[in-house]
Amino acid sequence: MRIFRAAGNALLWLVALVGVLSALLWGATSLGYVKPLVVISGSMEPKIMTGDLLLDTPHPTSELRVGDVVAIRSEVTGKLISHRVVKVAPKDGHYEVNLKGDANKAQDGETYVVGDTVWRPVLQVPHGGYVVTTLTKRSVAIPLGVTLLALIGLSMTAEPAPRRRSGDETEPCPNVNAPDTKDAVDGAPVDPAPADEAVPYQFPDRIADLTGLSRR
Repeated sequence: MRIFRAAGNALLWLVALVGVLSALLWGATSLGYVKPLVVISGSMEPKIMTGDLLLDTPHPTSELRVGDVVAIRSEVTGKLISHRVVKVAPKDGHYEVNLKGDANKAQDGETYVVGDTVWRPVLQVPHGGYVVTTLTKRSVAIPLGVTLLALIGLSMTAEPAPRRRSGDETEPCPNVNAPDTKDAVDGAPVDPAPADEAVPYQFPDRIADLTGLSRR
């Protein structure tokens, strides 16, 4: 049980951390500060592999240089294309950019028309795209969520108090010098002997029985 509780605590902190990071990433994406992209083709291999996760941020188009990798939406397919810049030129208040994939023999047939900013990757997570796409699948997300909730529930259960062994419980030792109340009259104990009179040492009956002695 302690192993499951420790695993649940670790997962609780991990889920909390992932939750905070996910919330921050979602907020930054909604505000247009970042754009996470999953690479689904091998046109940029071997620098950028299929299944990698790219984290793009806005970059001024005027600062683009040949050789930069950017993500621009194609007017033909409607999808973002992450390729390398081979040419960029201002024209009539906008920019015309030509791109080429590292693994392609020829540059893209489309000339991309963009505004003042384009998306440029600032972080690349190898195989991160596979992780994201796998975790978001229904067949994986639901069982994983149930398992995490179960482990977190175990970690939050109170640990039972340790049971005391029978050997730990000791009985108090009887006071052999206590006054004998068996001869009390009407519930009143017999007066103890005066302080100046010596009281003979008395063994309890049960001790005398164990040693084979008897009281006269």
